[in-house]
Amino acid sequence: MSTKAEDTQKNILDTARKHFLKDGLTGASLRNIVKDAGLTTGAFYKYYPTKEALFDALTDPYMEHIYQIYDQIVEEFEKLSASDQTRNMSDTSSAGMEQMVDYIYDHYDNFRLLLKCGDSGKFELFIHNMVEREMKSSLNYMEKMKENGVKIPIVEESLMHMIYTGFFSSVFQIIEHDIDRETAKKNVHQLKEFNTGGWERLWNIEFPV
Repeated sequence: MSTKAEDTQKNILDTARKHFLKDGLTGASLRNIVKDAGLTTGAFYKYYPTKEALFDALTDPYMEHIYQIYDQIVEEFEKLSASDQTRNMSDTSSAGMEQMVDYIYDHYDNFRLLLKCGDSGKFELFIHNMVEREMKSSLNYMEKMKENGVKIPIVEESLMHMIYTGFFSSVFQIIEHDIDRETAKKNVHQLKEFNTGGWERLWNIEFPV
């Protein structure tokens, strides 16, 4: 893509972001977005076939990057022995959440779109995908403990789903309430510590801090 085309695409995305944040996905007018971007409709369609595709371009890559951060952390974590996983659980979780919060704040308005544009269904999808990842990771951890002779009380998957949905939804309150980055990091860390304490009770296990 030429520099001129890249500049045009950036202009479209910047203009669309403002309209979506103001009016939501359904309320935003593609005609007004195109007009404010200084383009003809024909020129716009060379970049994005629909308003929905334009919205996807402003959200999907950022959601995907959070998934990648999570997946990379879990991949390294699951290489550890059972005892090392327990020993490193708290530190690994803290480092991962801080990395995610930093990325969210580096692309703050794109993540605001997930909350602002509830009519897109993107936020629910994002939370669902994070919960599914956390469920899989937790079940793998429980199985590894079992294989190594560590007895962990059974926790119903339905309860696990409730806990993780609440956790990841709560994390995004940092955007809902427009909290500054450093306070957000502190809040998310304390939320994680609160969550860890609950799992220690449920699993009857202690994660060293």
